[in-house]
Amino acid sequence: MLSTWLPLLRPTSLHPPQQLAQASPRFSFTQIQIADVLKEPQNLDPYKSAGLDNLDPLFLKLSAKIVAIPITSLFNFSSVSSEIPKDWKAAAVIPLFKGGDTLDPNCYRPISILPCLSKVFESQVNKQITDHFESHRTFSAMQSGFRAGHGCTSATLKVLNDIITAIDKRQYCAAVFIDLANAFDSVNHHILIGRLNSLGFSNDCLAWFTSYFSVRVQCVKSEGLLSGPLAVSMGLPQGSILGPTLFSVCINDVALAAGDSLIHLYADDTILYTSGPSLDTVLTNLQTSFNAIQHSFRGLQLLLNASKPKWMLFNRSLPAPAHQTSITTLDGSDLEYVDNYKYLGVWLNCKLSFQTHIKHLQSNIKSRISFLFRNKASFTHAAKHTLVKLTILPILDFGDVIYKIASNTLLSKLDVVYHSAIHFVTKAPYTTHHCDLYALVG
Repeated sequence: MLSTWLPLLRPTSLHPPQQLAQASPRFSFTQIQIADVLKEPQNLDPYKSAGLDNLDPLFLKLSAKIVAIPITSLFNFSSVSSEIPKDWKAAAVIPLFKGGDTLDPNCYRPISILPCLSKVFESQVNKQITDHFESHRTFSAMQSGFRAGHGCTSATLKVLNDIITAIDKRQYCAAVFIDLANAFDSVNHHILIGRLNSLGFSNDCLAWFTSYFSVRVQCVKSEGLLSGPLAVSMGLPQGSILGPTLFSVCINDVALAAGDSLIHLYADDTILYTSGPSLDTVLTNLQTSFNAIQHSFRGLQLLLNASKPKWMLFNRSLPAPAHQTSITTLDGSDLEYVDNYKYLGVWLNCKLSFQTHIKHLQSNIKSRISFLFRNKASFTHAAKHTLVKLTILPILDFGDVIYKIASNTLLSKLDVVYHSAIHFVTKAPYTTHHCDLYALVG
């Protein structure tokens, strides 16, 4: 523990790059209150492993009232001195095997475990930053990721409303779905701090973030063994509280490059779309905007995932193009044209019929209900009710306000699988009318 405190007692020697000190300060850290710190440990998962500092989350949760005062003092001293204890910048990475060749590193998913004290501190810092951003409307209206009151459903509704409006006007509408390669791991720290500087962060805040990113290390932990430390010179710490907010800051201005097209950003998923009465004009505008967006991402040193970007032409009734035009990357590669694409958890197709989405929902629910029926003898009535509530209903509920515009024929297929779930709970005969089924489950 002494190694955590000693660095804070020395004058800080870390300063942001000289050009970052020229911005007029509009955001500075405020003093963290003991009452706020007391709330944070309650959000910790007591079953999570301790970080490399060996401080168990359960211990912090149980001792919160005792340690809240010294922890709060430590947090505030870090803010004032613009320095972070080095122990808080060390992550343990646990490789989780996904399947395949055990000797292939790509067959493992890295799980990063950060010190729980650093997560408590970051939560307080993140709250101050996000409150400032939201009160000053810093984030683009075309960005929904990691924002309170925003989500996958609201983002998809916004995009679909624009597309359906164009289709109702008998216009062509085309879209490019953009996916970034290792987006969070590719963030350049110097560029990000420059973004914070342009947003009016004080010199002390910029120095704090410089310390936050400096001398970060990670060690691989597997089967009780711990590797030596490896320096992390780029990217946002996996599992950190600040990471998502800082990524949103990094990509916020990308929306300005959309030009005549519309754009919506959600974390590392971006959709670029445009509409008009002339298909040639639509595709020309889309290509121009796509080029500008690629340049914008490249300026941030973020690269497109080579195999992921796709494009789609939404069209319900207009004549199909005589020949297939292509949208290309800056490298000259043609994007793959698709009739179906899973955007933020919802399958979209070129006719916006939601046939593909409902087919996936139906298949997913059927497999789960089959499992439940095979093991029905093991469950009490209350357990059956809980299982359906936790494993079936969330699938139907996610995005239901989006796909409910599908035809009654398609929606009736979901009614069938939902009725099967009710039969599982109630043991009602299959001849029971659906109104009576609903009455049985309330």
